[in-house]
Amino acid sequence: MARDKKSLEAIRRNPRNVALRDFEALIKQHGYIEEGAKHPKSIIGTRTMPYKRESPVKSCYVKELLEIIEAQKA
Repeated sequence: MARDKKSLEAIRRNPRNVALRDFEALIKQHGYIEEGAKHPKSIIGTRTMPYKRESPVKSCYVKELLEIIEAQKA
């Protein structure tokens, strides 16, 4: 669990340089990934967020994912 927390903090500190595998690992910690037509979707609680599979992941997707995770905690 400590490693998961460290990876979350590392992503928060630098949302512009996140590898795809780290981004998807963060999604799997808090929800799951649904394969779709063109883009996969991250599903966390009741929120759904489509994203493009490219490495590094665009910072807008990372920031939105972090907002969804924070909203789930509250």
